Amino acid sequence: MKRLFNLILSSLLIISLSACCKMGMEQSGQSENAEPPKQTTIFQMEETTEPATNPETTQEQEAHVLTDDISFNFESKTVMLNSGYEMPIYGIGTYSLTGEICVESITAALNSGIRLIDTAYMYHNEESVGEAIKNSGIPREEIFVITKLYPSQFSNPEEAIEDALNKLDTPYIDMMLLHHPGTGDVEAYLAMEKAVADGKIRSIGLSNWYIEELEEFLPQVNITPALVQNEIHPYYQENDVIPYIQSHGIVVQGWYPLGGRGHTTELLGDKVISEIAAAHGKSSVQVILRWNLQKGVVVIPGSSNPDHIQENTELFDFELTEDEMAQIGALNRGEKHDWY
Repeated sequence: MKRLFNLILSSLLIISLSACCKMGMEQSGQSENAEPPKQTTIFQMEETTEPATNPETTQEQEAHVLTDDISFNFESKTVMLNSGYEMPIYGIGTYSLTGEICVESITAALNSGIRLIDTAYMYHNEESVGEAIKNSGIPREEIFVITKLYPSQFSNPEEAIEDALNKLDTPYIDMMLLHHPGTGDVEAYLAMEKAVADGKIRSIGLSNWYIEELEEFLPQVNITPALVQNEIHPYYQENDVIPYIQSHGIVVQGWYPLGGRGHTTELLGDKVISEIAAAHGKSSVQVILRWNLQKGVVVIPGSSNPDHIQENTELFDFELTEDEMAQIGALNRGEKHDWY
């Protein structure tokens, strides 16, 4: 009898405990066979991490990445500008080249495979550059032409743009730069922006703009410059300016890559550069130009000598080591060779 009483008591206790547990679960918002919240969250994350299938969105993303990447392609020897146009990473500068000498120099450059030509209103040779291009027989779209507006033209930039188009005898200009800061530079740049919208210019940029000037200038314009062109060589390396410009998705181009007039002989004869050149079986010129390219700087050395022009193109069959780059980097003097 006592055993039966204990059995009944135990059964009542089990039923009571079961009812309490069920009530507690219902109060907490769960049922006996509800999935644990952690598992539900994981499943939902797996569902929401499926890749987007909208083809238009994908294309837009690819285009955005494409124009944001300004790293050099050493196979095609080009860089994609933020404007969406490709530009060669080496070319020829035409400062001091005029008349028939300019025509012959550009002809030699084109015959050597060069497709990037840098000129300017103040070089007084846009007509000669245009003549050489037209006489070459090379399709216009295969040649990238850069020219510049000088501060004396900033007061009437629309007329200056038309003047450049007429002198170059071309339906469009691949790249137009403001030559250096001056009164009315923002207004002149805005005029270049309109010329882009009108199809007269494809890309626009600046020359001789440094960090302070860029910080003031950029907030006042609508189109981010595709290029900034400054003096850059082993004795004047702009190691703070170059990363700043590139961080804005802007390509850097260097003028006076060989030091400029009155300084070239010293730079080419520098012992560090000469020894590196000998190690690669290259010239000092080629080592300096390659050093620029590996820093992400487009090079436009000027020359009227066909042999030198050809030499300036032979930059892609060797590579400087990190140590050699550092050795040249140690040559920096902060020594500017022009007033810009």
